[in-house]
Amino acid sequence: MIGIFDSGVGGMTVASTVEQICPQIPLLYFGDVAHTPYGSKSAETILGYARCNIDFLLEQGAKVIIIACNSAAATSIQTLRAEYSVPIIDVITATVSKATEGTKKNRNRRIGIIGTRATIQSGSYEEQIKQRCPACHVYGQECPLLVPLIEEGWLNHRETKMVVRRYLMPLRQHQIDTLILGCTHYPLLTHLIQKRIGRQVQLVDSSIEAAQCLKSFLDNSPEIISNTREKKKNSQPHHLEKNRFFVSDVTPSLQKLANKIFGRNINLIKTDA
Repeated sequence: MIGIFDSGVGGMTVASTVEQICPQIPLLYFGDVAHTPYGSKSAETILGYARCNIDFLLEQGAKVIIIACNSAAATSIQTLRAEYSVPIIDVITATVSKATEGTKKNRNRRIGIIGTRATIQSGSYEEQIKQRCPACHVYGQECPLLVPLIEEGWLNHRETKMVVRRYLMPLRQHQIDTLILGCTHYPLLTHLIQKRIGRQVQLVDSSIEAAQCLKSFLDNSPEIISNTREKKKNSQPHHLEKNRFFVSDVTPSLQKLANKIFGRNINLIKTDA
């Protein structure tokens, strides 16, 4: 069983992609909505939340953990991997690999990153990009207002469009060729981001890359697959009912977004974990 956690609804973009590319692997999701956003909090606080999230998923039977929160991955991944024996996949490593491969091919090696304050200030993306592509120029942009706007369900509001334009302006001036969506909430704003950054800029979606990284890991870890795969090949609808989605709080806008991401009604289970 795959355990996925995020500070809110954003990590559901990872869970949705995992469902599509690993349909026979049951998953657990935990969205810590009560404490969202993580990106405005201290590294110590984020680490504490991450530990609680992982403990909850392990108690529910998870064998592999995906940290679908860029802020948690950026500030806590090394500590968490040292403390837990289960495999932990983070969104940053997979995303950096995709971004550097893309910018090396007929592009100008200028990579932009949009993320929370915690993600950008950690320097995790820039450090890993420089390790893979020393010649790359990296430009980070903090976007503290985007997660609250997305969690509120304001995906097409005038205010959201204005905020996106303001955040992307410095990156346009740097003439980036690749833009990393450094938060799993941001794919829900792809339609706004692509239009305002320019069609010539390649967007790298951290939610897609994390799911692809999981598939590659499982393909090379038969012992993990044997412990997580469904014993019988159930029909798709029956299998999807086995996936469970926990949250630390439920709001009407959250429910609406969850249904939108998965394209079906999602049963959100409130827990105090």
